[in-house]
Amino acid sequence: MKPKRGILGYAVAAVAALGLALPAAAQQATQALASESVIERIKQDGVIRIGLSLFVPWSMRDRNGELIGYELDVGRKLAEDMGVEVEFVPTAWDGIIPALVAGTFDVIISGMSVTAQRNLTVNFTDPYAYSGLAILANREMTAGMAIDDLNSPDVTFAVRRGATPAVVVAENFPRAQVLQFDEDGASTQEVLNGNAHATMAAQPTPNREAGRNPETLVVMQGELYDPRGEAFALRKGDPDAVNYFNNWIAQQWRSGWLEARHNYWFATEDWADQVAQ
Repeated sequence: MKPKRGILGYAVAAVAALGLALPAAAQQATQALASESVIERIKQDGVIRIGLSLFVPWSMRDRNGELIGYELDVGRKLAEDMGVEVEFVPTAWDGIIPALVAGTFDVIISGMSVTAQRNLTVNFTDPYAYSGLAILANREMTAGMAIDDLNSPDVTFAVRRGATPAVVVAENFPRAQVLQFDEDGASTQEVLNGNAHATMAAQPTPNREAGRNPETLVVMQGELYDPRGEAFALRKGDPDAVNYFNNWIAQQWRSGWLEARHNYWFATEDWADQVAQ
């Protein structure tokens, strides 16, 4: 039996209405998601809040107490290009991801390397810097030792709490003792004072510290540990922010700006007279 023309007409109309409703609903969902992006809040408030932890030469205080460093250049350039002000929020490293998730600031720009464990809690952009880790050792305490000899309960490493070097040391030197501090400078000071055999940090920090203290410190030769990129970290569920930051980072790589600023802070010490030694 053929369906009645009226029933067929209702069915066609219903399908057509559904076809129109689905794209409309999808568009509304997309608009709602976009409106919740941190990018919209930054535009509305006129300020981007950036979380960072202090470690040379990524971010540090000059002789007047003002923040300077590679991260500061990146954050100020980002804010300038967004047409907003910038507020930097110094935060202890071991609490920086919880502070981001809690909304204390909008994004972390603090030399944070991308790891699978961190990615469970936050999203990462494309890298805006690249580095690797090297071992900075007390020359006298490690005399005659090879890198493999550091994996001993008689050896003590000093590291920054919660940072990538702490994880890498634990993975590569599981038998060694580990002292943890809130700042890289404290870790290096422990090695200088002879309270720890070695520390680990991203280059060029180990080379610079050994150059400043050649009688006491030495960089142990070998391949860099954990070479990877550093990226912005932001709260999950914000594709618009990831898209914007990735495009901004790509543009700065293409223009050469990121490379030039990275070279200034990491390949020279033209800035060294700005900070207390």
